[in-house]
Amino acid sequence: MTEPLYSLSLSRLAAMLARGEVSPLEVTEAVLARIKARDGELNTYITVDEAGARAMAQEAAAMLARGEATPLTGIPLALKDVMVTRGLKTTCGSRILANFIPPYDATVCARLRRAGAVFLGKVNMDEFAMGSSTENSAFGPSRNPWNRDYIPGGSSGGSAAAVAADAGALPSATARLRSQATWPIRRMAEPSVRWRNWASFQAKSSQSVAVSRPQRAPKSDSQLRRAKRFQGQASWQSSQP
Repeated sequence: MTEPLYSLSLSRLAAMLARGEVSPLEVTEAVLARIKARDGELNTYITVDEAGARAMAQEAAAMLARGEATPLTGIPLALKDVMVTRGLKTTCGSRILANFIPPYDATVCARLRRAGAVFLGKVNMDEFAMGSSTENSAFGPSRNPWNRDYIPGGSSGGSAAAVAADAGALPSATARLRSQATWPIRRMAEPSVRWRNWASFQAKSSQSVAVSRPQRAPKSDSQLRRAKRFQGQASWQSSQP
């Protein structure tokens, strides 16, 4: 095989993983190396969780060995930093939540874990998703991989840039699996956004899903308190016969 693992399509990666031609850890290491090579200039990630990704890759390998694989088992992906992830910092692109570590997963993240996906980390975004260029992130703007003077769009610009730079096999699905959010079509008419970026983003996106718990990180102390109360109620309800 001449193509690097990080550049392969999802369907091809999934088929190779299912046939045992490549391991989840090999795929994960290839994408982590790609992130190291490109992210310094593009600023697509806010947090890269190398240790967590390798641990999830090992879990994915065990699922494959047991014959319990799904189409996403062993596939490395990046999560938009608006999706809460248990034990992994979730900032919403804001310094306000710079040290926020959620005690639970968003429903979509929990489902991805169960499917055996590998979380690479959290990708950049406009602060609290308030923007359409990813120039409003507290952690700096993301750059368009095809022209660093251009924007990658927003508020999910980190996801779009990661797709275009092959710095995550599936970064964009999670960016679309959030409530009441759409790609800012109006930005497509501006010269600073590439149509190919948008097309790549849309092609790998998934439609919205019904959720049973808060999906986004809280934006204030009151929201954080409500989220903790929700988590407590959910734990109590799950313990009832």
